[in-house]
Amino acid sequence: MQTRLTIKDIARLSGVGKSTVSRVLNNESGVSARTRERVEAVMQQHEFSPSRSARAMRGQSDKVVAIIVTRLDSLSENLAVQTMLPSLYEQGYDPIMMESQFSPDMVEEHLGMLRRRNIDGVILFGFTGIDEKILQPWRSTLVLMARDASGFASVCYDDEGAIQILMSTLYQQGHRDISFLGVPHGDVTTGYRRHQAYLAFCRDHDIVPNAALPGLAMKQGYDHVVEVLTPKTTALLCATDTLALGASKYLQQQNLSEIKLASVGNTPLMKFLHPEIITVDPGYAEAGRAAALQLIGQISQGQQLRQIVVPSHLQ
Repeated sequence: MQTRLTIKDIARLSGVGKSTVSRVLNNESGVSARTRERVEAVMQQHEFSPSRSARAMRGQSDKVVAIIVTRLDSLSENLAVQTMLPSLYEQGYDPIMMESQFSPDMVEEHLGMLRRRNIDGVILFGFTGIDEKILQPWRSTLVLMARDASGFASVCYDDEGAIQILMSTLYQQGHRDISFLGVPHGDVTTGYRRHQAYLAFCRDHDIVPNAALPGLAMKQGYDHVVEVLTPKTTALLCATDTLALGASKYLQQQNLSEIKLASVGNTPLMKFLHPEIITVDPGYAEAGRAAALQLIGQISQGQQLRQIVVPSHLQ
């Protein structure tokens, strides 16, 4: 039976001191890139990871998971996180929060650090551009949020269903000239899928589509809404609530309050400022809770990797 290596063994094999190995494990500064690579190569060669008892001796929690959001100021992601936390706390897990800023490199860096620290599992708010190869080592202890990937557990929103609900509602109210403000197709879910659902509804109901895809930001909604307004436009559907907030500001300034607004996203800010906007709740709270329970099941019970789709609800 192979004896488990200690930090002292790793230090000896790497030709460095124990304190240097400790700094590498804790991702601390004061270690040159060459030395860090040498120590990490030895750890990888011998499949070394610090024991949970050693972590506990250092005053660290015995059960830790990471939540990697795209932006700490994202209203929708925060709504999901708010329901993750109680579920994790209830089962004795201590969550740590990290931010990717839509950077695949930053995700890879975070995951590397978390692996070195022997974190139990990760909930990752996904986005287009992440290389699934960097996720592979976490396959059994990772849940993707708002993005699916073959072979991984995920919790996604029903993008097509949300648009279908809103378009059907506007159509039933008598609107036939419905424009769309969305996100570029580089974003598969919020961008491509929501735009395609809009186009499909227009095709099935003989509506002439009129769309612009500027991006996610509120200012992009404000700056680009004019591109989809025609003398016949009676309604505007926005792919996100941030776009709707920007578009609403422009419509107010131009005295175009007769144009009916609808959006995917039902954040508290939207409900407070613009209760008149027709909104669909993609199920942020339900998704956050489902992701936490899925991850806990994978970690503690070896639960199968499920792809969960949360239904949308008209508000």
